[in-house]
Amino acid sequence: MLGEEMNGYVVATTTHSDVTGRAVTPGAINGGFYQKTEDPLTHGTSVVIGVENIQDHIKKVTAAGGKIIGEQHEIPGVGIYVSFYDTEGNRASMLQPKM
Repeated sequence: MLGEEMNGYVVATTTHSDVTGRAVTPGAINGGFYQKTEDPLTHGTSVVIGVENIQDHIKKVTAAGGKIIGEQHEIPGVGIYVSFYDTEGNRASMLQPKM
């Protein structure tokens, strides 16, 4: 549990992580959960894709017709994060882990 400063996020892992926070087992998924609230954005599954260079991937999302939601921001001790809508309106996010 990461506490109030991280909005009550609870880390859940299925495999060990390397020093960047990435899963070491190919195909394994690590992630976590927030407490459900009345906000509709928290009612669905949140998919976060780990990327090596978030700027490159922001360009790829927009070039493919997706839309970046808001501004990228740093999650202290974790990395740089941004959400986006794909071309079908599905919400997902990207995270460039802190090195």
